[in-house]
Amino acid sequence: MNKKTQCAAVVERLKELYPDAVCSLVERDPLRLLIAVRLSAQCTDARVNLVTPVLFERFPTLEDLCSASVEDIEEIIRTCGLFHTKAKDISGMCLMIRDRFGGVVPDNMDDLLSLPGVGRKTANLVLGDIYGQPAIVTDTHCIRISGRLGLVDSKDPLKVEKQLRAIVEPSEGNNLCHRFVLFGRDVCTARSPKCGECTLADICPSAIK
Repeated sequence: MNKKTQCAAVVERLKELYPDAVCSLVERDPLRLLIAVRLSAQCTDARVNLVTPVLFERFPTLEDLCSASVEDIEEIIRTCGLFHTKAKDISGMCLMIRDRFGGVVPDNMDDLLSLPGVGRKTANLVLGDIYGQPAIVTDTHCIRISGRLGLVDSKDPLKVEKQLRAIVEPSEGNNLCHRFVLFGRDVCTARSPKCGECTLADICPSAIK
């Protein structure tokens, strides 16, 4: 079985297991999702989902966020970790979106990457979830599971993204990554994968070993 065929089988089986492929972060507004993803670095989505309602109740609009002090943002997001850097990035990205992009979250990779604190993982999630563009979000679940399946031969996020783009149908990539997150939490966990109950076991080199 070549990698494209194997990947197509993975896509179909995970579709059956997780029909609704949704981001674990609850925000769906472009700016709010962008901020939520920035907060999720080295923090659980569950924690972010507790913090963002408080942040956006205090600062509901882009202009409110632009006017907020970094210190005020820090105080609200403190429990997300790395709050000094994250607050500075949130303030900076809001100002740039207002002043450079007319108040609209960019819809292309280059402009998104120009925003403070935005890397390819964040940009891909926004492009996929908000703008419906082909996207591969290489978070830890995606890297771990695609590596165990033998679909990729690297742990470098950019290399994993490129290798997956070569074998995943463009329309399936974003949802596959969301399903990898759910699958990685339920079955293909980091420390003790449940290979005995895995729907992918017969096409997974790691499970076969």
